[in-house]
Amino acid sequence: MTADSTPDDDDATGQDPVRRDFLSLVTLTATGVAAGAFAWPFLDSLGRGGADPQAAPVEVDLSPLAPGQQTVVVWGGKPVFVVRRDAQALAALQSPALDRRLRDPDSTEHQQPAYAANWHRSIAPEYGVMLGVCTHLGCVPRLSPAGDSPGKSNGGDVGGYVCPCHGSRFDLAGRVLSGSPALYNLPVPPYRMLSPTRLRIGDNPQDPGFALDSIRQL
Repeated sequence: MTADSTPDDDDATGQDPVRRDFLSLVTLTATGVAAGAFAWPFLDSLGRGGADPQAAPVEVDLSPLAPGQQTVVVWGGKPVFVVRRDAQALAALQSPALDRRLRDPDSTEHQQPAYAANWHRSIAPEYGVMLGVCTHLGCVPRLSPAGDSPGKSNGGDVGGYVCPCHGSRFDLAGRVLSGSPALYNLPVPPYRMLSPTRLRIGDNPQDPGFALDSIRQL
């Protein structure tokens, strides 16, 4: 499974070959919620600091994604998770039992554009789009398959995200579970849907005032 990406010229030059090849590899990497979890190394491998607000947009073809699968692309030097949530996952995200386990179930903290301040934290409920950066100390969470303990803690046993560094847990909308070291939901980057099967990360026509440097925690 692949995701189309168009890194900007600054990202494609001035890097040593090993780092550039690694970024090319992870851009093409995808994993399924049911098939297993893909663990990213520390964010240091991609470079510290916030995502570059001037980064060229990255387009993602959603058509290869089956329900329950995820692809990962790099935008502005940071990993972005794009997950296709199935009907069971969407039902679990609306569960009162899950809401009671979340720090910010209604996305009241400024961690997303206005168009993603909803229960699914996205434009289209089926597709979650979030920055893969733990809001505790910046490690990259891994996707936890259904049946794993973080999924059970999420109240729906449909999987979620767990940070390999200090154990912070997030649901499939990137909302952080209470008791996690992280205090804030995963950031949602600016993006738009070009069609039902294609999106563009870094393009923000619906909320032009939104920028990642304005969110509460990255």
